[in-house]
Amino acid sequence: MFIPHTDAERKEMLTALGLKNLNELFSDVPDKYRFPELNMPKGMTEMEAREFIEGFADANVTTHDYICFLGAGAYDHYIPAAIDSILRQGEFFTAYTPYQPEISQGTLQVIFEFQSLICNLTSLDIANASHYDGATATAEACITAYAHFREKRKKIILSGALNPQYREVVHTYLSGIDGIEIITDEEGQQSLPDPEKIIDVVDENTAIVVLQYPDFFGRIIDFTQIINDAHQKGALVCLAVNPIALGMLKTPGEMGADIAVGEGQPLGIPLSYGGPYLGFLAARKELVRKLSGRLVGETVDGNGKRGYVLTLTAREQHIRREKATSNICTNQGLIALAATVYMSLLGKNGMQQVSNLCYQNAHYAAKKIAAVPGFEVLTPEPFFHEIMVHCPTSIEHINHHLLNEGILGGYPLENDYPALRDCMLLAFTEKTTKETIDLLCEVLEESHHE
Repeated sequence: MFIPHTDAERKEMLTALGLKNLNELFSDVPDKYRFPELNMPKGMTEMEAREFIEGFADANVTTHDYICFLGAGAYDHYIPAAIDSILRQGEFFTAYTPYQPEISQGTLQVIFEFQSLICNLTSLDIANASHYDGATATAEACITAYAHFREKRKKIILSGALNPQYREVVHTYLSGIDGIEIITDEEGQQSLPDPEKIIDVVDENTAIVVLQYPDFFGRIIDFTQIINDAHQKGALVCLAVNPIALGMLKTPGEMGADIAVGEGQPLGIPLSYGGPYLGFLAARKELVRKLSGRLVGETVDGNGKRGYVLTLTAREQHIRREKATSNICTNQGLIALAATVYMSLLGKNGMQQVSNLCYQNAHYAAKKIAAVPGFEVLTPEPFFHEIMVHCPTSIEHINHHLLNEGILGGYPLENDYPALRDCMLLAFTEKTTKETIDLLCEVLEESHHE
């Protein structure tokens, strides 16, 4: 064990504290707790330790070994090899956010490119440097709307078809704001919330309406009219979007949304047992001074050379403190780089191809699963890459059977939507081929007759 301080330095520090020795420093800790006997294993050589740790790793199930149909917010997409290669370069391979950012021009340029790509993807004017995940980005969008109306509008409306985890995070984020009202349309009333009815609960006290596109059940809904209706009542509208879906679908900007947020994990980021992930947030330029997080801008230096700087940071907590719109003053730098490389590698055509493959595979799967006795597809067309399936037996039983056959099954919906008993959400990406879907259907049929 390396201890950097010399005896002389330790003596100097103890003297400054008015102590004679190190034991006096810990005098408030009872003797029996100072040096407890630790039940530690014997020391290992490097070779033994590696073998021991790899034993734990080998017990894990990964999507390299199993076919994955699990989604509900995190998806098994193909990740081009070039992403890891670029990510691991010494110039980039750190998750640390530079606090003297202008000396990190490479990092700032990457963030600027990330922002630009997100703007292109969503058809909105501005995007920030990223958030921790899609859920926190959604919560920050609600805070942006609350600040935009100078805290006078206190109602936040969340679609019942918004990812339940996002809804929970919004409740947690805004729980300390006096008078804030967070409601979910048609909560507990219907199996599948009707998006048309969300306008019934929008009024002059509504700051923002948050919808998901495609929604949690995979449905593709054009929200243009709903957004117009919400605007008529003075409210802002945020769409929580799947970035891969935007490769082929109408964008939030084209529908008139004020804010778009989402989970960036599908953009070249591995599942990683739940994180770290990436949240993105884009908005109309009129909201720029109320946005949370960092914004990187392009400028020129004294010699006329292009450079990048942080802009509008005064809205952040490290400058304005209690007057800030948000307390977010960092970003997911390394993960944002991965997403930037992914979008750059694929380009517009590549994003369209991946999006189309997800769409086609999901529709092929829906037809095949609907033909399996006892199974019913409940998500109406059109849908993107997720479908809700009603099963003849418990989801736990079916997923256990699938796992025994090397398949990661669907997401059980009953925990979040009690009315959806024996229903699962199955996800299909460009990696779930017709052959793997056919295999899924065979095993589903076996599970029914087991």
